[in-house]
Amino acid sequence: MTALEITPIPLLSDNYAWLIRDVDQDVTVVVDPSEAAPVVAYLRQRHLRLDAVLNTHHHPDHTGGNLGLKEAFGCHIIGAEADRHRIVGLDRGLVEGDTYRVGRFTAKVIAIPGHTLGHIAFVFTEPAAVFCGDTLFSLGCGRLFEGSPEQMWTSLSRLAALPPATLVCCGHEYTAANAAFALTVDPDNQALQQRAKAVAELRAGPVPQPTVPSSVGLELATNPFLRPLAGEVLRHLKLPSSSSATVAFAALRQLKDRF
Repeated sequence: MTALEITPIPLLSDNYAWLIRDVDQDVTVVVDPSEAAPVVAYLRQRHLRLDAVLNTHHHPDHTGGNLGLKEAFGCHIIGAEADRHRIVGLDRGLVEGDTYRVGRFTAKVIAIPGHTLGHIAFVFTEPAAVFCGDTLFSLGCGRLFEGSPEQMWTSLSRLAALPPATLVCCGHEYTAANAAFALTVDPDNQALQQRAKAVAELRAGPVPQPTVPSSVGLELATNPFLRPLAGEVLRHLKLPSSSSATVAFAALRQLKDRF
C-alpha cells in the first residue's frame, strides 16, 4: 500500500500549509492554508484536485485561503465545531474523538486548547503524524492568546505522549528563532546544540530549506517547552526542583514572550 504523502507548502513569510494525499485513491486535503494562490498553483501544476481544507484553529494566517480554495475546487472546509462562528466557510465541525478519513488513512481529532480555545489537532497513526497548528512548534510552542498555562501544558502533554516517531507538522517556520531561545535556557543540552547547528545549515543556503516536520522524539529531547522540569531549565528559571510542570511551563512561556 502506498504511503500517505505529506508535503509542506510555504506560504506568506513563515507559514506552512500541509498537503496530505492518498495517492492510490487520489484524495487530497490541505491543512491550514493562509492564502489560496500558491496552493492552487501547486495543485494545478500537478493536475490534482482538492477534496477538503482542514483547519486546526481560526486565526486568519491558517484560514485565509479557505474561500479561495473552495471557489477553485469546490472543496469542503473542516474545522472545530467550537469555532464554527470564527472559521470562514466552515462546512463540517469536529469535536474531540471524531475522525476524518483521507482516502484509506484515518485521522483522530484531539482538542488542544491554549493558543486558542477551540484549537484541534489531526492525529494519524498509519503513518504516524500530527498536524498541530500553532500549539507545538519545532523547538517551541504557541503563544497563549486565549487559553491558560494549565490548558496549554495539558495540550502539549497530550502531544508529547504520542509515539516518538510521530511526525510533528506545525504551522510555521520558527525553528531557528526557537533554537536561539532554547539555547539560552538549556545551553548544555548536546542534542539541542546539534539540532541548532543542523537548523542553521538548512536555513543558510540560497534557497532556505524547511526545518519541519520534526518528530515527537526529537522534540522531547530538545524542546524546552516539553521538558520544563529539566534541571538546567529550572536553574535558569530560578525555580526549585519541587516546582510543578505547569508552574515551570508558565515561567518559561513568559520568558519567551519577552525574548
